[in-house]
Amino acid sequence: MSLVGALDYAIVVGMPVEDTLGTSEGNDAVGGFPAHMWDKIGFYVYRLVDPRNQQTFYVGKGYGNRVFQHAHGVVPDADQPDLGQKLDCIRSIKADGKCVDYIVHRHGLTEGEAFHVEAALIDAYEGLTNLQSGHGIDEHGLMPARDIVRLYGLPPFPSPPAHKLVLIKVPKLPRRATEDEIFRLVRFCWRINKVRAEASDYVVAVHLGRTVGAFKATQWLSATAENFREDITIAGTVNKGIPYADGSEAQRYGFRGYRAPPEIWDRYVGEHGMRLENERFLKAQNPIGYLSP
Repeated sequence: MSLVGALDYAIVVGMPVEDTLGTSEGNDAVGGFPAHMWDKIGFYVYRLVDPRNQQTFYVGKGYGNRVFQHAHGVVPDADQPDLGQKLDCIRSIKADGKCVDYIVHRHGLTEGEAFHVEAALIDAYEGLTNLQSGHGIDEHGLMPARDIVRLYGLPPFPSPPAHKLVLIKVPKLPRRATEDEIFRLVRFCWRINKVRAEASDYVVAVHLGRTVGAFKATQWLSATAENFREDITIAGTVNKGIPYADGSEAQRYGFRGYRAPPEIWDRYVGEHGMRLENERFLKAQNPIGYLSP
């Protein structure tokens, strides 16, 4: 099926989308897609819906029976670290004696098409449990037209850089965010290689394909309340306490630090940011990247 043809239907049991919403019973009747259908169905994009309030809490892409595995909270072990809040929601739904509803929004897609549809849906639904914002979010993500013009008018980021850098994509940045807000969002908390992070000279915050801040990390610490609840001032920069640092993400890391010196800020951020052209980093779902001279 072509991409245009795939736009006409959302399928769970072959019905139009308006007939599939809120139908746990209908979903349960389909134990999975038979293997002989997989190539015809192709890649697809789906939503997981809480039947208690009809709220979408997760958007994903898949092939084969991934949607059924995720709806039941059963996925391959390799995927377990990224389940997070999604599993908590699924367990809560099951504890109330209900089943997760799931809607296949688009099917018959190539993997590349599925990435873009997934990213667009993630943009459209607030309050999702997705940890990442979708493939290509920092290259073609949601932004006003004036920001698109500004993005492509920015100076390019230096390549290669003069320092070892950790690049961190900040997925949800308030419009006209202050430097304090950028610092708070970029420093807590990430699934990151602590050794590589500590070996880097600076942390550069990235949003929608442009750099928005540069900081010096003095310590990378486990994301616990003990490490991040208190305000600490380092080299004139206030590291405000993180109220939601409750230890539930202790396997992740955040950093303490300060604003990079003016010459470093000017080199990697400038007055309005710089345009990243590292396609591999921009298209990756992993928000962490590393650059070296």
